[in-house]
Amino acid sequence: MRQWQTLVKKELLGNFRDRKWIWVPIVLILLAVMDPVSNYYLPQILDAVGGLPDGAIYEMPQVTGIDAITMSISQLSSLGILIFVLISMGTIAGERKSGIAELILVKPVSYTAYIMSKWTALLALVLVSYIVSMLFAWYYIGMLYEFIPIGDFLLLLFFYGLWFILVVTLSIFYNTVFRSPGLVAFSTIATIIVLSVVTSMFGQKLNYSPSNLSNHALHYLQTGDISGALIGSAVTTISICALLLVWSIYIFQTKEHAS
Repeated sequence: MRQWQTLVKKELLGNFRDRKWIWVPIVLILLAVMDPVSNYYLPQILDAVGGLPDGAIYEMPQVTGIDAITMSISQLSSLGILIFVLISMGTIAGERKSGIAELILVKPVSYTAYIMSKWTALLALVLVSYIVSMLFAWYYIGMLYEFIPIGDFLLLLFFYGLWFILVVTLSIFYNTVFRSPGLVAFSTIATIIVLSVVTSMFGQKLNYSPSNLSNHALHYLQTGDISGALIGSAVTTISICALLLVWSIYIFQTKEHAS
């Protein structure tokens, strides 16, 4: 436990020195608020650039708070995930490639403590950035459109946050498989894309897929009903994360012993 705490502090301090605790939340805040704010001020933006052509009629659709928060989630699901993958792709692979991992593991440091410290520190950065960005989005959506009840918003925050936990865990897993950060990033993104495509193709049979977390969470916002599908997707996601972590430790230990 003491090893894990020491390594987590080291990772958190490293992220602070790299200014990740500053720029990652700022970028995510911009992503989360960009679409809702730009959609609200679209008429003024059109007027500023000369308006619509003569004879053209554009009726602004009525946007609800749920519609606006969906815009934020859409941005975080694409560009946000890309950022998370980029900041995590060298977490272990980079240290293995440079030989730093071997120097750390020469000391009486367990493989479990090493992997779990990387996962914990990265998860802290990702989740804090995600929560802060969504809080900004919730506030601006409330000011411009309508406030989503705080209880409903917090449940959305929790369930959708599981998807980002899976992304981080996938990245850690591929960090133990490959020594190249580029391969880690490619494999993580490819896995997410394949999972999303397969889920969309076999939606009813894969109703508990982690890729459905956002859809089920938004359905909860619309209906106020925590469906069995939402709980099932959450349990599936947590189970996959646990299995990937155990597998990561086993693979890393096996590869390091072999080398």
